Amino acid sequence: MEAPVAGIDVSKDKLTVYFQDSFYEFPNDKRGFEEIKRVLPKGCKIGIESTGVYHINLKYLGKEYDVRVINPFTLKKFKDFRGKKSDKNDKKLELVVSMGSEFTTSDARELTSQWDFVTRSIVRVKNRLRRDLVLLGYRDSLSRKNLNEVLRGEDNAVLSEVRFLLGELERLEARKREIEEKLKEVVSKDSLIFTIPGIGRTLGCIILARVGDVRRFGDKKRFVAYCGLDPLVESSGKSVVSRGISRRGDAVLRSSILQL
Repeated sequence: MEAPVAGIDVSKDKLTVYFQDSFYEFPNDKRGFEEIKRVLPKGCKIGIESTGVYHINLKYLGKEYDVRVINPFTLKKFKDFRGKKSDKNDKKLELVVSMGSEFTTSDARELTSQWDFVTRSIVRVKNRLRRDLVLLGYRDSLSRKNLNEVLRGEDNAVLSEVRFLLGELERLEARKREIEEKLKEVVSKDSLIFTIPGIGRTLGCIILARVGDVRRFGDKKRFVAYCGLDPLVESSGKSVVSRGISRRGDAVLRSSILQL
């Protein structure tokens, strides 16, 4: 007998569950997950939308369910069910859930999120430092020679911030190195991805952590779309206008690849 299918619409504060022609609402917390377990039978297939960090807590449902993460654009079909009841809706939901990818909450994926946050923070600190150096009448170079010269200057509000930012930069870069070492420990070292020219150890680990099993992509176009690197093209009559990349996919993965 086929496993029953349910869909969960995830938001910050609540979970809306569609199961067997009925809707249920639960709080998006541990208490809500326990209530869901009383409604959905073990072994049930569950489709959820990837919504920032809010869907991650569904790990508390445990391993009794086959949880699938669905692309938000695909899940629009599920949202159309609201207020409608028919056997066709159940069949449509089953099709949508089958399109989802396996739900995982690995340490590797969490480390990539932290790596992305720290990397962006380093960029912001460096940009602020360059701005301060210009205000102090120096070149915006972050070379050791230039910074040593700046630090010998007369103390003022801007120089005080420079000292603070240099301390922050040192801590952030140390944290980034720590995360990269941890990534190397939790991601398989034998993947063929590390044989691809231009893909170093860190980027390879990030791709593996964010994507998982690459075989789930039927072709390279689907992988490019998953990264949000597919071209956004608008056509009207005989004119075709490129609007850059779609940016609809995994932001951490896309940011890492663009740094190549």
